[in-house]
Amino acid sequence: MSTSADRIKNVCVVGAGQMGIGIGLVAARVANLNVQFIDSSPAQLTKGLEFLDKLLVKDVAKGRYTEQVRDEVKSRITTATSISQMASADFVIEAVSENADLKRKIFAELSNQLPPSTILATNTSSISITKIASAAKQPENVIGMHFMNPVPVMKLVEIIPGLQTSEDTLSTTLALAQKMGKTTTMSQDVPGFIANRLLMPYINEAVIALQEGIATKEDIDTTMKLGTNNPMGPLTLADFIGLDTCLAIMKVLHTELGDTKYRPAVLLQKYVDAGWLGVKSGRGIYDYSAKM
Repeated sequence: MSTSADRIKNVCVVGAGQMGIGIGLVAARVANLNVQFIDSSPAQLTKGLEFLDKLLVKDVAKGRYTEQVRDEVKSRITTATSISQMASADFVIEAVSENADLKRKIFAELSNQLPPSTILATNTSSISITKIASAAKQPENVIGMHFMNPVPVMKLVEIIPGLQTSEDTLSTTLALAQKMGKTTTMSQDVPGFIANRLLMPYINEAVIALQEGIATKEDIDTTMKLGTNNPMGPLTLADFIGLDTCLAIMKVLHTELGDTKYRPAVLLQKYVDAGWLGVKSGRGIYDYSAKM
């Protein structure tokens, strides 16, 4: 039986960072779709493809896939350094940094480049879908598709329709997420949606506890791991997500909701100002330089 996702053959992912590469890998490997990565930085594209290849090699080594499947997945992947070089795309997933102006600029460019039927999804974790959609010529084709990190491992995708999102866009997006092997939840278009409305204040409060000297970072994390049965502590999780991402989301929550309980921790801002962004930079709340 055909589904609304069957018309999706070619997916474009804008942004070749860890999230974008993970999304594209799942689209190519699980959903068997052609994937094109777009990133203005050739170096980032190279780095992203190297990361993707490492993930595929690991899968082969663990017996999850054969070398033939790995080669087939890689054959479905192409790259470009600008939206103007984009090949035909039935579905686009934007996965750049949490910057509303940048996302709106990208969606305006995508609208000018692609056919009116192309669905444009954003992987934003907190920014208004309605606001992003207003920059597109066909705002009814815009939707939020918030993947969790690391994308190949995490099963959930939050789906967020904007005020303008059509039923066809929604149904196609839900079907595509299912084709990619994901479980979906649906949130209203409110700051933080479901996951980050709950998660980020928790992480922020853990940083405040560290800032105020209530306990060491190790004791904060151990307490939440062993005391509440979380797989990792909030400070370790913040480093894994990226402290700059955590700060950006907290700023959106604080600005959009206006409640002081969402005010970012001063220490979180200091870490970001220092360039200590977490695992990806080699240092965050913890030091990862020995693992780099």
